[in-house]
Amino acid sequence: MDIIDRRPNPHGKNLENRRRVLQRARSAVQTAVRDAVARGRIREVGQGNAVSVPSDSLHEPSLHRVFSEGVREIVLTGNREFSRGDRLQRPPSGAGGQGSGAGQAGESGGGEDSFRFVLSRDEFLDLFFDDLELPDLLKREISTTENGVPARSGLSNEGAPSHLDLGRTMRRSIARRLGLGRPKPAELQEVEERIAELEALRPASAEDLEELEGLRERRGTLRQRLARIPWVDPVDLRFRRYTIMPQPATRAVMFCIMDVSGSMTERMKDLAKQFFLLLHVFLERRYKKVEIVFIRHAESAEEVDEDAFFHDPRTGGTIVSSALELMHTIQRERFPSANWNIYVAQASDGDNASSDTMRTASLLRDDILPAVQYYAYIEITGSGAVIRGETDLWRSYRAIADENDHLAIRQVGDRKEIFPVFRDLFSRQHHSAEA
Repeated sequence: MDIIDRRPNPHGKNLENRRRVLQRARSAVQTAVRDAVARGRIREVGQGNAVSVPSDSLHEPSLHRVFSEGVREIVLTGNREFSRGDRLQRPPSGAGGQGSGAGQAGESGGGEDSFRFVLSRDEFLDLFFDDLELPDLLKREISTTENGVPARSGLSNEGAPSHLDLGRTMRRSIARRLGLGRPKPAELQEVEERIAELEALRPASAEDLEELEGLRERRGTLRQRLARIPWVDPVDLRFRRYTIMPQPATRAVMFCIMDVSGSMTERMKDLAKQFFLLLHVFLERRYKKVEIVFIRHAESAEEVDEDAFFHDPRTGGTIVSSALELMHTIQRERFPSANWNIYVAQASDGDNASSDTMRTASLLRDDILPAVQYYAYIEITGSGAVIRGETDLWRSYRAIADENDHLAIRQVGDRKEIFPVFRDLFSRQHHSAEA
């Protein structure tokens, strides 16, 4: 069942209702978003923005009658068979109404309607990356303060109505009215009531007429002062003033290292690219001040741009240390560890020249890990038909990971495992538990 809401949006009410529904069904929509990504291609994250959730995820608590007891009189209009007072027999077991959605299940099965949400790209990605975060962001140095946040900075006599400080405004109004001697409305009412009493006297004595004349003058004075001294004057208004304060942004860099050698089949390269595409979208979405460096390697390593990293083919042998040496050189020259938070993500099939494995392990243990906050390594395994043991690179990385908590290694063998592994590497709960 598709429900299309074509109502106008008066005063933002429809938008507010949409937000409430999304908030109430957040977990269900979030699950549907991640299922949609698991079924599709990561290149298309946020493009197909329609997701469906079961209707029972939107149910709210409600009060209803219990029909198992009590006395009720019900008159159903429009029936031609029964009159008031007739007794209705209970339908036999198995007959009667159908369950929720059963009548619409039809031949296709499925007795439960679902709701279809059309999400914007921002909403889609917010739900997709809701509980992911870069671990160990230490804020080593502040970069240029381009972003700012509003901060309270005293009061002002002018401002937007939404910034009106009602408490301070009313206190100043009361002080001004007391200082200027503004009469109270109740005082004027008492004078008018007394005037009405004296005017009703027939005949009136000289004392009454004299009092009446004085009260009429008093009434004129009170009315004049009430008109001249308003309840709230513009001089009473006080508005909360906000100043945009610069917000320090932490400097961070992510190194993306990918093996593109001949030992990586097209399927393996595609899995590695999907992991880095997911990482790239995540970093661009969550951080404005994160630099991304793309390094690919075969026998030699090279720094490339984003397009070449994901699309330009290359083959050859495998020397992993060449990529780590290039990454370490770039890090020392452009991103000193004293000023930058450094993260590394590496994808490989585990193959490496036997003479290079010790060199790779030494670079990782002695030079790279002391300078980085987090290092994530995923190894792309072969297809199900190919059975092999642990690679030398995996064994050497695992030995180092046992001694360093900020080195995480995982294996990926299928496209559906990409997102679970990604969540495992960058989940907030995961890093909180390790801490």
